[in-house]
Amino acid sequence: MFHGNLPLDIAEGLRTLRSRIEAAAIPPSKLDETLNVATWNVREFGTKRRSAAAIHYIAEVIGQFDLVGLVELNENLQDLQRILPILGPYWDVVYSDAIRDYGGNWERICYLFDKRACTFNGMAAQAFPPRVKKGAEYLPETSWWRLPYVAAFKAGNFDFLAFTTHVRWGKSEAEHGVEIQGLANWLEAKIKSKFSEDQDVLVMGDFNIPARDHPTFKALTSTGLKLPRALLHDDFGTNLARDKRYDQILHFARFDESFTDKGGVLDFYKGDHKPLFPDLTKDQFTYQMSDHLPLWIQINTDIDGAVLDQLIQRKRGG
Repeated sequence: MFHGNLPLDIAEGLRTLRSRIEAAAIPPSKLDETLNVATWNVREFGTKRRSAAAIHYIAEVIGQFDLVGLVELNENLQDLQRILPILGPYWDVVYSDAIRDYGGNWERICYLFDKRACTFNGMAAQAFPPRVKKGAEYLPETSWWRLPYVAAFKAGNFDFLAFTTHVRWGKSEAEHGVEIQGLANWLEAKIKSKFSEDQDVLVMGDFNIPARDHPTFKALTSTGLKLPRALLHDDFGTNLARDKRYDQILHFARFDESFTDKGGVLDFYKGDHKPLFPDLTKDQFTYQMSDHLPLWIQINTDIDGAVLDQLIQRKRGG
């Protein structure tokens, strides 16, 4: 991390933030063995220029992981460009274009990643709802307000697709559920495609799902998506009150062993924003840091053993 010569107030704030990060007990990743992945909704990131303190704090949080799927990145990339030098020269980024209307909210989706831990595999694209022929045109039957962003990565022997989205909060449960069911159907079709880039898919982002027993969560998992075992606990709320898991990390995986029993939430808020921003109200704080907390998991990337076991089983069965 390259914070440089900091003013006293930011240095003291970083010290407090680091103590909160330590409390999250995020295990260090190991090159070619494990990868720490997070999803984080950084509220309206880039809409209004953030303070220097916020930029250093956000960089410190992102730097705890190897790959971060960021949502609510704005069309204006000014604050993203301020964070990258603090993360260091070994960090890189790939991001979607913004949808320039009030449905898309001028938002992008972004992957920030440490090139020492994982590499971008070359494929990145926005996901679109399936189209059907209507007269002379091929048109989608439904609408996703903010298009998901899919990118291919490799860490160790583990190749995977990252799928990140920011689902609208529907005016009704049915409206919200239709969009989530459509995403689940798209993912099922992708994973079953003969020419899919990879069979390991990491699905993450802000789904605006309040709880696991909610119908929208059942819709999301209706086509085979699973929660990693590390995130099966109900106490991993990602809002500041820690009572709603709006953000999710799920997977399609060839080997369940790819996902460790390590995961959780990084709570930079801890019920009190004043040690970080003493002059702000709580609402103002959410526009400097966020009103969401990062959700993270650790992935096993050394899967040679599982691949060999599968090969042996297939050979013996044949």
